[in-house]
Amino acid sequence: MAKIPAKKTSNASQGTSSRMVVEHAPPTISESGDIRYLHFGTEWVQGAMWVAKPAELVLEYTAQMMAWLLFLQPQKTQPLGMLGLGAGSLARFCLKHLSNPVQVVEWNPQVTMACEMYFKLPRPARLLIDHEDAGTWVEDPQHHGLHAALMVDIYDADARGPVRDSLDFYLNCKNVLADIGVLTVNLFGAHASYARNIRNVSEAFDGRILTLPQIDAGNQVVLAFKGPELRVSVVQLLERAGQVESTYHLPARRWARSLIGRAQDGWLIV
Repeated sequence: MAKIPAKKTSNASQGTSSRMVVEHAPPTISESGDIRYLHFGTEWVQGAMWVAKPAELVLEYTAQMMAWLLFLQPQKTQPLGMLGLGAGSLARFCLKHLSNPVQVVEWNPQVTMACEMYFKLPRPARLLIDHEDAGTWVEDPQHHGLHAALMVDIYDADARGPVRDSLDFYLNCKNVLADIGVLTVNLFGAHASYARNIRNVSEAFDGRILTLPQIDAGNQVVLAFKGPELRVSVVQLLERAGQVESTYHLPARRWARSLIGRAQDGWLIV
């Protein structure tokens, strides 16, 4: 979720009357230049795609959601979890660049339809999409202890903060992770919901969190860690960032440099 101007808006839910009361907000599509955007009838952008390069990440915060790669190289059999499909950006990226199963939880089936029709979302066997409330999904014990990473980006049309942000929700997100795993969450740094979310994420993960710098659009990505204490030297962190940057074409060195200020005596401990 970000706030970016776009134009050429059209309704992606064809045949749905604007007067109908529907359970799920119908997605709308806009384009600006060679970028296609997903909305829910407001100026708030739910996701974006370069039409010519659909598997690349357009919005800066979506790239930051992959910052868990700085600290974790998951086994190929471990699933990667996503709460919120948006325009399918993270799903397309992970399907292209990683071999892991990808599990997406998306409340609105119309979003999935829009992704398939307008955002070139592939549907290989290793992509699973559950149409369910994210809070209910993370409560279910059958989803616990499996995921190497869980990326959380769940906003409604009005962007009044994440639609799920309680302590219980984040405790269940922790349960969804494998014994060693990383959570990334998209928040708005200047929004009233930010302090509540930081407090609840921190409590759920025993204070083991890192934050990336807030970007111009206001998004701020938080990382939370499950497993043994993580100790990585500044040298190791920068080396890993170089590997991530060259392999995945993500600005990982920038992320690493922003985290070095948390290091003590040359070690980042979380």
